[in-house]
Amino acid sequence: MTDAAPARPALPDDAAADRRDIRALLRVMARLRDPESGCPWDVAQDFSTIAPYTIEEAYEVADAIDRGSMADLVDELGDLLLQVVFHARMAEEAGAFAFPDVVEAIVTKMIRRHPHVFAEDGGADQDAVRRRWEDIKAEERAAKAARADAAPATAPSLLDDVGRAMPALMRAAKLGKRAARIGFDWPDARGVLDKVAEETTELREAMDAGHHDAVREEVGDLLFSVAQLARKLHLDPEDALRRADAKFERRFRALEARLTAEEGGGPIDADRLEALWQAVKASEAEAARIPEDLPGPDKETT
Repeated sequence: MTDAAPARPALPDDAAADRRDIRALLRVMARLRDPESGCPWDVAQDFSTIAPYTIEEAYEVADAIDRGSMADLVDELGDLLLQVVFHARMAEEAGAFAFPDVVEAIVTKMIRRHPHVFAEDGGADQDAVRRRWEDIKAEERAAKAARADAAPATAPSLLDDVGRAMPALMRAAKLGKRAARIGFDWPDARGVLDKVAEETTELREAMDAGHHDAVREEVGDLLFSVAQLARKLHLDPEDALRRADAKFERRFRALEARLTAEEGGGPIDADRLEALWQAVKASEAEAARIPEDLPGPDKETT
């Protein structure tokens, strides 16, 4: 006799008919948010408390992609979709909108922003598509600013829809990209590199003066300039920093392993730590190097 397969948790109503149907997820969320029979934690949440989870799940998606794990990606995409459904459910309870309105809004937006696919502009080249895309987004920003819920004293700006909640490095690059549309930009990456050097000098001066507020401001200016340098080099500063984080973590773990193996985990001075750190870096470089003097499988030897 074999063990029975574990029972799958029941879904409310007819949602159990097809777990691949988005309506199943909508019903699950409705059940979780039910004030009488739902989950107390889910019922207690609001937009502001859920927003950090939404951001976190987007990063989990990016991490799964970076690691090339399709198994994790399908799971993380589900978690991110849950966030959309959670927000839509709370909005529906408040009488603001519901999930179908979210779907309708994005379908309408995608059709509007792609006239070269859905309208008369078929066959447009890439530059024309990009220009039309920017024109449409400019029209959308103007319309958004004109809505009743926009601040009446605020004039429309290219920067209007650069979200304040996005990571600061990402937002810095996007602000620079928007400003560049009217020519407010460096001519090339080397110009930004000069700006980075200038900001580094100003930071040193603020540090020498011992002014904490000035130091904080100059550190911010330096980070902003580095974000623009990444942008001019066609790099995502967030991605570059994530890779630097991963490299540091990998090397530090290797340093810890050497400390345990060579030093026994006891106290160690700064010079020895630096020597071990350089050894870790050298070991990585050696492992990554492919000797040019070794014959490959297709090369003849004499």
